[in-house]
Amino acid sequence: MKQSMPIPNVLSIAGSDPSGGAGIQADLKTFGALGCYGMAAITSLTAQNTQGVTAIQPVPPDFVAAQIDTIFADIDVASVKLGLLATPEILTRIAQRLTYHQARSIVLDPVLVATSGDRLGSDGLVEAMCIHLAPMAAVITPNLPEAAALSGLPLANSLSEIRATAVRILDQGFSHVLIKGGHAQMQEATDYLFSRSQEHVFSAPRINTRNTHGTGCTLSSAIAAFLAKGLSLPEAITSAKNYLTRALQQADELNVGHGHGPLQHFWS
Repeated sequence: MKQSMPIPNVLSIAGSDPSGGAGIQADLKTFGALGCYGMAAITSLTAQNTQGVTAIQPVPPDFVAAQIDTIFADIDVASVKLGLLATPEILTRIAQRLTYHQARSIVLDPVLVATSGDRLGSDGLVEAMCIHLAPMAAVITPNLPEAAALSGLPLANSLSEIRATAVRILDQGFSHVLIKGGHAQMQEATDYLFSRSQEHVFSAPRINTRNTHGTGCTLSSAIAAFLAKGLSLPEAITSAKNYLTRALQQADELNVGHGHGPLQHFWS
């Protein structure tokens, strides 16, 4: 009898969304939907719903570190997704612990602004990301506004400007950057993966739905899940984008809130 591959364990280190559409909750739904065992170390508690974020309470950095240490002491972690890191102090402690535990396949979603437009994270977070997380991240996955914040350049409006933004982010020490074009007003949602030597383009139909809460969280956690299953980075992004497209296509099956509703993570 052929022995099946064990289910990979994937860790999300991110903030909690009590409405269930983004953050830790979206990550765990994505991991489960894609056949992985999901785990979570919470960096911050938020008070939010589909219409906005009303409060953020960061978790003490030492307690975040304790969550990470306890997981790695007992469980084989195949990949890690990083989401809302809240403060430079929390981010620095996370980087220390992930380095100590030699964490693999780290996907960094630089959560800086919520879908509702609310600012997330404190001053100094971008600089801390570049200093402490760039050397260890397999890929960073900014949307266009986040890419502008990371690069210090204006919001990119063309492919040449996206390339210039990517080069600036790579210059910060990242090995790969996936710039998500979902905010661009185009018929297709096109994302661009850049490294020093390669460029890949991933396009999917733009889905006409207001239910887009947690889109970035879901894509990055799906990439982490597929990396944990042994796919290469371009393959993982292709598979993650296909999963996200279907989750958006089926999102109107849900009736959650009066703002940007969540995706249908369990469309399959």
